[in-house]
Amino acid sequence: MEQILKKHFGYDKFRPLQKEIIAQVLAKKDCVVLMPTGGGKSLCFQLPALMQDGLAIVISPLISLMKDQVDALCANGINADLINSSQTPKQILAVMEKARSKTLKMLYIAPERLGVEGFLDFLHSLRISLIAIDEAHCISQWGHDFRPDYRNLSMLKRQFPDIAIIALTATATQMVRDDIIKQLGLKNYQLFVSSFNRPNLSYQVMPKKDSLGSIKALLNNYKNKSVIIYCFSRNDTETLVNNLNDHGFLAIAYHAGLNAKTRQQNQEDFIKDRVNIMVATIAFGMGIDKPDVRLVIHHSLPKSIEGYYQETGRAGRDGLPAECVLFFSYADKFKQDFFIGNIRDDDERERAQENLNQVLRYGDLPYCRRKFLLNYFNEEYTDQNCLNCDQCIKKPLSSVPPISSFVIKPPSLDIALEGDAYDKILFEKLRALRMEESKRLHVPPYVVFGDKALIQMAKHLPKTQNEFLEIHGVGQQKLAQFGKQFLALIKEYTSK
Repeated sequence: MEQILKKHFGYDKFRPLQKEIIAQVLAKKDCVVLMPTGGGKSLCFQLPALMQDGLAIVISPLISLMKDQVDALCANGINADLINSSQTPKQILAVMEKARSKTLKMLYIAPERLGVEGFLDFLHSLRISLIAIDEAHCISQWGHDFRPDYRNLSMLKRQFPDIAIIALTATATQMVRDDIIKQLGLKNYQLFVSSFNRPNLSYQVMPKKDSLGSIKALLNNYKNKSVIIYCFSRNDTETLVNNLNDHGFLAIAYHAGLNAKTRQQNQEDFIKDRVNIMVATIAFGMGIDKPDVRLVIHHSLPKSIEGYYQETGRAGRDGLPAECVLFFSYADKFKQDFFIGNIRDDDERERAQENLNQVLRYGDLPYCRRKFLLNYFNEEYTDQNCLNCDQCIKKPLSSVPPISSFVIKPPSLDIALEGDAYDKILFEKLRALRMEESKRLHVPPYVVFGDKALIQMAKHLPKTQNEFLEIHGVGQQKLAQFGKQFLALIKEYTSK
């Protein structure tokens, strides 16, 4: 396991629970995995797929998410492909042929694909090693992102009784967990629940007075860093984009009112670092693999704590410091009340109201925000002070020096890796080289290397191939593909 982890993914050790989950999958047993965004869910099915004969089928809700993961796998030297509705019949047939000829290790499909005539017969003709269901909360009507097509997945256990199913999600209350298990018909399964705590994320609530001025001040701390701003409506989104661009920022919009081509283009511009600020409705972001989002702002109240946790979870997936800011106003509550009042189904309306009440509780909280979020997911947080939310910084413990201003200072990447300082000039040069390589290969920059890898290069200054392999995320494939260029740049820089 460790050899494959290093060779293909460039990691020296597993994160909590990964090894146990992989062992369960290799033993052909079903698993339900709850792991926070950035906790390493994908590895739990990608690594066992490499360790077994046959093809892993991965069911994923979004084309962009599939493409992201397939790009990253191919960059790590792993044969993966996808089938989705944006392809021509000829392209789909070519991928199916690849699967039949046993050259693929992983095939990503959308849940709708299982309803296409003849597709189940095609799956039965393959040697399948495992079935992974990503974003599994979509199967539950109690979840914050229910997708009717996910209901079709209930037949997988009947169709493939001997194949291990692994269902994964980053957010699920007890009710949603139970529903996932029931809908998938899992009997002898093991449930793995990782801690929902994201210590690298700071949480802050600000009053929504002069929100444009406050947002501009926040963005000035994150020049050239990736930022997502969530808004209530299409109109709010467009207004904020125009205001930010008028003030010299580089922002684009994402909402259901844009045509599919524009949405796709805007998402790609953000993922490939051509634009650093994405202003969006909640239509944006599920499964976005971008690891280096440093700031997530909620310009208006989210609909639920579950949705809020999922959206803030898009910050700091690389484990480096990131900030989550919510602008709080009771005027937003009245907007939400109007929509809730129009829900016809009594149970659904009651559920929406309770979800909103929880969000209001969070906004008005007199104690640690982290504690509240973790308690919501049935996890006890026993620390007196998390030192990384506005409430805890406002009320320091006697052992903590008092902080006069309780606006959280933007987390610095300078001390991101256990207090390590690194060469900023070299880091920027490495970033520029990463951008060149990503353009050449038509992939997002983080598929080449994450920020964590560049920070380590700028600190440890590797000179040999073996030293380069010590860098986080560098395996044999990345060494072969990028080692020469990056080592040459480091050598040139250090010899001056």
